[in-house]
Amino acid sequence: MGAPRPVFPRVAALWALLLALLGGVASQPLGAETMCTAQPLARYSITFTGKWSQASFPKQYPLYRPPAQWSSLLGATHSSDYSLWRRDQYVSNGLREFAERGEAWALMREMEAAGERLQSVHGVFSAPAVPSGTGQTSAELEAHSRHPLVSFVVRIVPSPDWFVGVDSLDLCASGRWREHVALDLHPYDAGTDSGFTFSSPNFATVPQDTVTEITASSPSHPANSFYYPRLKALPPIARVTLVRLRQSPRAFVPPTLGLGAGGNEIVDRLPDPETPLDCEVSLWSSWGLCAGPCGQPGAKSRTRYVRVRPANHGAPCPPLEEEAPCDPDNCI
Repeated sequence: MGAPRPVFPRVAALWALLLALLGGVASQPLGAETMCTAQPLARYSITFTGKWSQASFPKQYPLYRPPAQWSSLLGATHSSDYSLWRRDQYVSNGLREFAERGEAWALMREMEAAGERLQSVHGVFSAPAVPSGTGQTSAELEAHSRHPLVSFVVRIVPSPDWFVGVDSLDLCASGRWREHVALDLHPYDAGTDSGFTFSSPNFATVPQDTVTEITASSPSHPANSFYYPRLKALPPIARVTLVRLRQSPRAFVPPTLGLGAGGNEIVDRLPDPETPLDCEVSLWSSWGLCAGPCGQPGAKSRTRYVRVRPANHGAPCPPLEEEAPCDPDNCI
């Protein structure tokens, strides 16, 4: 009978394999999904283009105090453990401050804390504000194979708590970094202020609501600045483009899109879609006194006024005054 074979080398090998697996798991963000197998790092340019024009959004379009514009862009590259914002979920206190007042410090601290505590945020990036509704701003960002998702927000100014943005866009697909991504953006309500119009005074939503998309029919209220019942969908209010950088960041030159003398303002090559705006009138006033000669039929009248003038071939205004026969109250 031969001598027994030693088991220690086999046990040691199993322990080494187990430790290697545990070490690999420990180096990933908590709750991470399948890790991207692309090269560890990738750099992108991100270009935000505002398409908020008076032709596309004629209803209550802000012309002054302040005019239509965009806040600075604030975002992060992260793993699936982190969420900057998400539809049908509550926003954080930092995002509430940003959506209502454009204050970014609290939101930046939240993102930095998520990176330090959970290692779920790889980097924070920002881009300058756009001083008009149709403008452009850009920045650069870095994504990591363990943090391939990108999220950002831009506040609509003026507005109660409205913003546009992207939630957890995956820059890694099929084990490769995506070369080019372009998305149309639509407005969202942060759920913290109940104002209906761009210039509504502060009116806190109590209790706080979740993030909802603003559409042509929701909120279903004629006072809503984005209420266009004739439309099936709102035209895009903005667009974002991400392009992977192959060169050194210093050598990168963003594509020219008709940059004008107004800094971030641009002149679009294609005309903005014209959104028809129907005339809106007030309710009728009360009937006036019935006037007329004695022994003959009299007449009374009532009036209404224009609340919203039609634009872009919208329905014209109906008559603003009408008369009806009556028996004179005090005949002449």
